Amino acid sequence: MLRSETADAPERLAAALRGLRVYQQAPRGEAAAPPPEIARVGRACLRDYGGSGRPILFVPSLINPPDVLDLDAERSLLRWLATRGVRPLLLDWGAPAADETDLDISGHVERLLLPLIAAIGEPPVLAGYCLGGTMAVAAAQLAPVRALALIATPWHFGHYPAEDRIALAELWREAGPVTDALGLLPMDLLQAAFWRLDPGRTVAKFERLGMDPPTEEALRAFVRLEDWANDGPPLTRGAARDLFEGFYATDLPGSGQWRVGGATIEADRLDMPVLEIASTTDRIVPHASAVGIGTRLDLALGHVGMIVGGRARSHLWEPLAAWLSDLPGS
Repeated sequence: MLRSETADAPERLAAALRGLRVYQQAPRGEAAAPPPEIARVGRACLRDYGGSGRPILFVPSLINPPDVLDLDAERSLLRWLATRGVRPLLLDWGAPAADETDLDISGHVERLLLPLIAAIGEPPVLAGYCLGGTMAVAAAQLAPVRALALIATPWHFGHYPAEDRIALAELWREAGPVTDALGLLPMDLLQAAFWRLDPGRTVAKFERLGMDPPTEEALRAFVRLEDWANDGPPLTRGAARDLFEGFYATDLPGSGQWRVGGATIEADRLDMPVLEIASTTDRIVPHASAVGIGTRLDLALGHVGMIVGGRARSHLWEPLAAWLSDLPGS
C-alpha cells in the first residue's frame, strides 16, 4: 500500500516510514481500569459509567475494542454523558470462546445482546455505533426498548461503492481459508480491509507524523487512537462469513432478508423514537448505506472523528445529549 500510494514521490515514502517508526517506538502508559461490571452473559458484559437517570446502552461494533467510546479523560463520550442526566452502560463483547467459532452476527444478538438488555431490569435506550448499530436495530425489534440512536450505522450494504465491495470480496477470498482453518478472523487481516477502503488517508496520517514532529500531548493522543484501531479480538468464523458474504456481498439487512431470532428484521417498521447520525465523509460506513429512519443528523466528520475528534463534542455529543433529554419521560 505504501508503494502504490507513494510511487512517484520517494520523499513521501520516507516520511511515512519515519512516522511509522515514531508511532511504533512511542511510550505507552498503563491503561485505565475499566468501569465496574454489572451484568455478564458468557464472555460479554455490561460496564456501568455511573450517572443518574434513564439507562442508555451503547452497543459497539464487534470490530475493534469498545473503548473508542471511552478513549481517555478528554475523549470519553460515555463519561461526559454520565454528567448529563443519563446512565451510560457499555457492552463489552469480550473475546470469542473456543466453542463459538460458528456464532454469526445474528447469534451475537440472540445469545449475548438480548439477554444483557433483559439484565438491565428496565427498557433502555439503545445506542449503536457502526456494526453495533446494525445489531441494535435487530435488538430494538425483538426486545423492549424505549428509543434507538444509531451512529455511523451501515444497513444498505449494497450502497457501498462498487470498488469497495470488490476490494472487500478480494480480501475475503484471501482470508477465508485462514478463517476456516483457525475458526476465527484475526484483527490483523480485518484491519487490512479498512486500509483498502481508504489507503490514501492511512498513508497520509503517518506521512504527516514523519514530517512534522508532534507535541508530546499530540503524540500521546495519536498513539492511543491508533493502538485502539489496530487492536481487538478476532471475529468468529460465523460472524466473519456473515459480514463478508451475508452483508457486504448479499446485503441481507438492506434487502429485507436478515433474520434474527426467527424474525425478519424490518428497520422501517420500528415504532419508537429514532435518531440516526450519519457522516457525509465517512469511508468506512458511506453515507448512502445509512438506515434512513427517524430523525436524521448529517455530519461532515470521519468514522472515528465523529466520536473522538476535536469537533465531536459540539457536533455529536451535544446533539445526542439534547435528543436524549427531549425523549418522553426524561
